[in-house]
Amino acid sequence: MRKGIHPDYGPVVFRDRAANYAFLTRSTMTSEKTVEWEDCQTYPVVDVEISNVSHPFYTGTARVLDTAGRVERFERRYGKQG
Repeated sequence: MRKGIHPDYGPVVFRDRAANYAFLTRSTMTSEKTVEWEDCQTYPVVDVEISNVSHPFYTGTARVLDTAGRVERFERRYGKQG
């Protein structure tokens, strides 16, 4: 890799405020805010709106749309063409 063209890659804490969940990983993102982690070290923290802990798809609360019913209702209302 060429030196001086890539951003710094280091440890960052991502925190999901909605679910009160945080995890430590490595990233190129940075932040002015910091947090003390479980290992008593201070890391930059990035607040996110949603993560796998609060996303409806991963938590099993996602709604499934009844697309077949919508198609049938449309065909009844406007008549089937062809």
